[in-house]
Amino acid sequence: MGNGRATAIRFAQEGAHVLVVDRDEESAEATRHTIDAAGGRADVMVADISSIGVPARIATTAATVLGRIDILQNNVGIGAGDATPTRLTEEAWDRILDVNLKAMWLTCKHVIPVMREQGAGAVVCVSSIAAVAAAGNLTAYKVSKAGVNALVQSLATTNARHGIRVNGIMPGLIDTPMGVDAAAEARGMSREELAAARAKAVPLGHQGTAWDIANAALFLASDEAGFITGVTLSVDGGQTAMVG
Repeated sequence: MGNGRATAIRFAQEGAHVLVVDRDEESAEATRHTIDAAGGRADVMVADISSIGVPARIATTAATVLGRIDILQNNVGIGAGDATPTRLTEEAWDRILDVNLKAMWLTCKHVIPVMREQGAGAVVCVSSIAAVAAAGNLTAYKVSKAGVNALVQSLATTNARHGIRVNGIMPGLIDTPMGVDAAAEARGMSREELAAARAKAVPLGHQGTAWDIANAALFLASDEAGFITGVTLSVDGGQTAMVG
């Protein structure tokens, strides 16, 4: 299970009415079905976050469908086509930065005014430990996620007076389809081989799960984190503690 689906389900379990946004209608509907089957509430919006006008439409749709926007969970990220700085193509750089950073900024740009009118809100942006640690050949991905961390700080400091908190999560090696299955296929490895190699790199000795990210997001968006803003929380089994 991916981080986005797990987080949507976790929020719904706590009583949130969730608007699931995804470019893959089948995947979005599967998330809604899981939430509905458990007695939760979810609606679906099918859209590509990188398309012109979509971030603004997300804000408008969410405000209409939900009645208000208490939480924005910014879970988006791609890395396909990434490479070392001298091998990376300009097209891949633009695509990764457009999706991972620009689209996240634009969504915040259009959702936060709604939260300002309410006088409250919580934003959680999903970054990556790649922002602060070695990331192999992931040049554009690393730069985009470092940008997300900076965006979190900027949004937090400029919106605190409006009662809006903005925090980030830096996942480490998480056992998700994107993290393991797609990476294993790209490297010509079996899922089991790659999962084992990733587990060895984590001080706790195992990968995290999408539920670890979901639980962190739930906390940061909750009233229990009411005095926390501008933080990027590492959920990584201790990997970033080894940096330096």
